[in-house]
Amino acid sequence: MKTSDFFYDLPEELIAQHPLEDRSSSRLMVLDKNTGEIQNKHFTDLPSYLRKGDVLVINNTRVIPARLIGVRSDTKSPVEILLLKRLDEKRWECIVRPGKKVRPHRRFTFIENELEAECEEVLDTGNRIVRFDFNGIWEEVLDKAGTMPLPPYIHEKLQDKERYQTVYSKTPGSAAAPTAGLHFTQKLLQDLKDQGIIIAEVTLHVGLGTFRPVKVEDVTKHEMHSEWFQFDKEASDIIRKARSEGRRIISVGTTSTRVLETVATRDPEMMPCSGDTNIFIYPGYEFKCVNSLITNFHLPESTLIMLVSALTGKEHILNAYKTAVEERYRFFSFGDAMFITDLKESL
Repeated sequence: MKTSDFFYDLPEELIAQHPLEDRSSSRLMVLDKNTGEIQNKHFTDLPSYLRKGDVLVINNTRVIPARLIGVRSDTKSPVEILLLKRLDEKRWECIVRPGKKVRPHRRFTFIENELEAECEEVLDTGNRIVRFDFNGIWEEVLDKAGTMPLPPYIHEKLQDKERYQTVYSKTPGSAAAPTAGLHFTQKLLQDLKDQGIIIAEVTLHVGLGTFRPVKVEDVTKHEMHSEWFQFDKEASDIIRKARSEGRRIISVGTTSTRVLETVATRDPEMMPCSGDTNIFIYPGYEFKCVNSLITNFHLPESTLIMLVSALTGKEHILNAYKTAVEERYRFFSFGDAMFITDLKESL
């Protein structure tokens, strides 16, 4: 299986540069995972495809202001640090630019006498282990010093930082948003609950590795990035009960999917757990938990388009993306949504 098999042509003007004023006013392509049938709808039509007892699994992670701009403490030359994964109270795995300026024992200043850092180690991946020294509460200092690390394909400034958060975000730690969830409003979620849809929450802190291109032609040779997840007792109880009763598990986003499939792969009983996952889902993978998926439109040749292709087939996905381009859907993080499901079960 080749990476180039997952390429499609996308006009640049279809890459959404800003969120819609009303989150739920985005369009929704409904794709039958078995037949490839396509229905062009709006996100507010989602409830008509769900039924009482369905479980909707959301990722409650919250994006942190993970982009820090500072200077080398000795030369005052600029440096950019992107927080990837928290290792302990003061230490993070980071991406740095320019890398040649961030060597072990070099120190950096972000806010004088309030936030400084020192590089401890250079990893084989090129990432760095950085120790931060700060005065005060870390979250408050970071909020003051950092900015939101928007994806590289978004070139316009975000006016409201909360628009890159889901309305149900609550567990800080992500360097990027679980964007399929950006379409939900509190009202829509309440409407779904009133309809008898059960909401289960998981956590996966999204790393910037989600935007890393696949650089090998043989898909199976790609090394997947690792991300931290938590699957608690409440989510476990909800999902185990639903599975035993044959009810649908509908994942909101590829991040929630990765949590569920990681847990189901490691433990068919799906008991509570947490840890790191580097699960790589591509065509040929047999899903063990997720029945349907709400997702955005993903970059060509990315691990994300490979994941959605695993659920419905590469041919169905590429045809759906071709249709989305023809119908002028909006793509990527602030773009429109897709619901991959079995239409016979939904209608």
